[in-house]
Amino acid sequence: MSMHNRKPMPAHARQVFKGEIFEVWQWEQRLYDGSLALFERLKRTDTTNVIATVEDKILLQTQEQPDTIGTFVSLPGGQCERGEDALTGAKRELVEETGYSSMDWTLLCEEDPVWKIEWTVHTYIARNCVYVHEPRLDAGEKIDTRLVSFDEFLALATHGDFGYRSLYSMMVRASYDPIERNKLSTAIFGV
Repeated sequence: MSMHNRKPMPAHARQVFKGEIFEVWQWEQRLYDGSLALFERLKRTDTTNVIATVEDKILLQTQEQPDTIGTFVSLPGGQCERGEDALTGAKRELVEETGYSSMDWTLLCEEDPVWKIEWTVHTYIARNCVYVHEPRLDAGEKIDTRLVSFDEFLALATHGDFGYRSLYSMMVRASYDPIERNKLSTAIFGV
């Protein structure tokens, strides 16, 4: 599943700000009546989410970040490093945050969550994960990892702090439709 709905930035766009995470780009755009207007878009490196399986369970995290209030439920993942492709970033984030690694990776979906931000979220499935070493968290991360059943994973679709828009509809459909449940379970566990 892919959700891309924005046109690429025009070649004449220029960068007007570069921060640690975001860049601001501007360009003149001809409107339908022939007039010109200044358009603007943010740009950032892509991010990854990983649905990681260990036998018949899914790795899930509860984490806290310095710029959030309280904790939130998450999948392993995070920001790709500059120049890093999404799969390499997903593999790096999984082992850094959980200590688990996998040799069996599949892209589940990609989504451009905000059309005014040039940014894609890549969601991968990592099957048959094995524990390789202690997590190596960034200084700004507090993460507890646990294993949950497929049913517990699906229940997150109604959890207020589980904010994975691209997965939400799949999870809700799988919660109520046995055919969709089987499709998602097969996609995640491969059986």
